[in-house]
Amino acid sequence: MLVLLMVVGLTDCFSQYKSEGDASIPLEHFYIKRKKAGPLRFLLSKLHFSLSTGYSITNFKHKLDGFGIIQNDGLPPNIFSGDTSARYANWVTDVAPAGPVSAGAFIIGPGAGDLGFQSKMITIPIKGSVHLEFDRYRIGGGYELGYSMVGEFKPISFGDNISGFTIDRKSFFMKHYFGMIGAMVYRYYEYALVVDANIGGYKLGNQFNTGVMQKSLYFNIGTTVERDFSEYFRVFVRPSYEIKGYKITIPEAGSQINHRLNAWTVNVGVTYRLPEIRRCFLKSCHAQITHAHGNREYRSRVHPIYKKQNPHYGENYPELIKYKGKNKKKLSPY
Repeated sequence: MLVLLMVVGLTDCFSQYKSEGDASIPLEHFYIKRKKAGPLRFLLSKLHFSLSTGYSITNFKHKLDGFGIIQNDGLPPNIFSGDTSARYANWVTDVAPAGPVSAGAFIIGPGAGDLGFQSKMITIPIKGSVHLEFDRYRIGGGYELGYSMVGEFKPISFGDNISGFTIDRKSFFMKHYFGMIGAMVYRYYEYALVVDANIGGYKLGNQFNTGVMQKSLYFNIGTTVERDFSEYFRVFVRPSYEIKGYKITIPEAGSQINHRLNAWTVNVGVTYRLPEIRRCFLKSCHAQITHAHGNREYRSRVHPIYKKQNPHYGENYPELIKYKGKNKKKLSPY
């Protein structure tokens, strides 16, 4: 009977109260049932926002299969298909007719060699994305704006007889919009390795005539090395390879020129997750751990968002002040 009374007493002592009004003594406030975060805050805490910049180099290349080249002295090259009366001076951003052929022009007929041009394009991107994480899997989307600069297009063959050329506006803004899917494949303490893919569309500068272009989707495959600073904040480096291209239709020739814009990119950025638990409202509260006031749970207001926090004891000041700096030389600082 005595044992039964003790069990009932302990059960009453450690039972959880639903509100502060149910607690009759100060000690019982420790056992008040804590309220969970609202459904909206819980959902928002699953979103991860990333912002990055970096450097990208693109191999801008095309082949002129079925076309010939006419090189006038001191002028950019023209292309033609079959009949030299239908010539074009621009086949990268638009379809523009060319001027007359001068006497003594160098002419290479269709199929005479490996004809084509290539250039290097440098891009400085600013990329933003948002994704959800389910265990080790991720899904989301984003947007990228890149400032691109295209170099001179140089001939792939016949470089002694054919000159290079440049497009009218060599710098422009290129936009990407994409969906993202990925998975974490390895973790070592605060470091993680993630493999992901971005798939979507893109838009080149305004000088590119979309009326004569047929753009493909673009595929970007990369590996991301992440370093967690806290449960809310991480930094990352993401090298990736991107495949994309477009076709320019030449109406009179009845054929297309296939342009490839495959690129190597390195992104460096940060990822931030919205905390599920509210920040403590008391300015005088210096608790480092996740704690409660009344029946609601709060995270520390003195713990930086970029530092890892152990939920049981906090890690903002792992070393006591009396052991820091000049206090180290004192036998008894206090």
